[in-house]
Amino acid sequence: MNKGKAEEDDYWHSSKYSAFTFDDDDYDFTKLKESQRAVNSIRGLVEDDCEDDEDVEKVSWSGEPVGSILWGVKETASSLRTSGDTQNHGFPKIQHNPPLPRQSSGYSLSSLFKGKNKTSSFSSLLDSLPDTSMRVYAPELRKPRSEYKDYDSDWNSEETIRRMRQGKAYSLENFHSLQEKLLLLDEAVSSHNSNVITAVLIFLKRTLSKAILFRELAEREVALRHFIHLLKETGEQRILVELLKKLGRMEDMALLQYKEHISIKDENQRKDFLKTCLSLPFSPDDSTHVQDHYMLLERQIIIEANDKRTDTEIFKKHPRKASILNMPIITTLYYSCFYHYGESEGTFSSPANIRKTFRISEKQYFLTALGARAKLKQWSDVDRLCNTTNWLGYTKKKSPIGFQRVVEILHKNGAPLQVLQDYMSLVDNTEVRVSLAQKFKCHDIVINTYKELKDRQQLIVYQSKLERGSPEYQVIDELIHSLNIRWKN
Repeated sequence: MNKGKAEEDDYWHSSKYSAFTFDDDDYDFTKLKESQRAVNSIRGLVEDDCEDDEDVEKVSWSGEPVGSILWGVKETASSLRTSGDTQNHGFPKIQHNPPLPRQSSGYSLSSLFKGKNKTSSFSSLLDSLPDTSMRVYAPELRKPRSEYKDYDSDWNSEETIRRMRQGKAYSLENFHSLQEKLLLLDEAVSSHNSNVITAVLIFLKRTLSKAILFRELAEREVALRHFIHLLKETGEQRILVELLKKLGRMEDMALLQYKEHISIKDENQRKDFLKTCLSLPFSPDDSTHVQDHYMLLERQIIIEANDKRTDTEIFKKHPRKASILNMPIITTLYYSCFYHYGESEGTFSSPANIRKTFRISEKQYFLTALGARAKLKQWSDVDRLCNTTNWLGYTKKKSPIGFQRVVEILHKNGAPLQVLQDYMSLVDNTEVRVSLAQKFKCHDIVINTYKELKDRQQLIVYQSKLERGSPEYQVIDELIHSLNIRWKN
């Protein structure tokens, strides 16, 4: 008893915790000593089994270092604790279960940490335990350092690009010098993979200065095109303008800067911005286009402001459905022909002024004005639009788009039959004229055309399509039996 008491004192004096007195019987102390010996025996087993596995950290199931006193106390307390059987100020009541038999096994603590065994599976070891409450499951530990080789290796540019193409893990942070980065870019271009090239360009954009990046891209046309596309997609207009200016592509830079007007919502601010664009180095054709755009928007702002305040009859009869601001030139001309037709050439809203200022062709002006006046059913304006006077003072009808198209536009806008027949008779091609007349039921045009052709058979065929007793039927019947016409057939 004295010898056991001395060993117990040595045990508590060597612990980092302060000792306290047990009120339990000697059997409990005997169990505690057996647990200590089991701890020491397991520690020796672990040291023998793991001496060749230095990468695995030797810990217990609870995270305590294997072999420590604290580990032994915790393991003993957790395995012997039962619900409802505790004493005041002492360890819980230890159940009188026989200890696990110590026999040679094919398992080691290190193999349990790795989830492996020497002779059988880990599940068979758990099945060998007598009580499921005493089974302890290994915590999930980190992988050995050797398994992270693919994540921290120092690859060269060729290997890095290969991994990028294969979708494997890669890192570009190992490329520090300018030479290494340029070699990486060249390898990416050689791979002919746009995703890889874009990823490398993003890395270079982040790690190189603009001057160096622009200088090197100027010598690599494929990479330059990808980089310009990248900047356009990401909306980095300022960097793109700087790049184009550095490359000497002044016209592209001017067009790119002009394109920014799309994002400006306020009309007056957009007009001021377009005014600043007039001094940019555009090509001659582009310069004319930008100037026309500025003048058109300026004119639209004036017309819009005046028409909002006006109270004329045409605006009451035909209210505006939309604003004229930011509309194309042809839409503006149609608006002017619809609401301001006949105004003097000195006003901004005059169709003649718009035609002259923006150099609109005769055909485009005629087609636009005809559609606007026919929409309003102003047939007299249509006549004046088609009338031309020669140098002798004679007036004749002329259409730069052909009278066939005029007839189709007039019919689309509900022109009267007489108006259609007047313009249909001006169609030169007889087959087209007859086809239009039959399509729009202009019977007089069909009858007169066949009469001019002296085609009696066609008249008879057309008569069969008409209602018997109708005026047109009677006219054809009189012509067929007329003796004054020398028919071809």
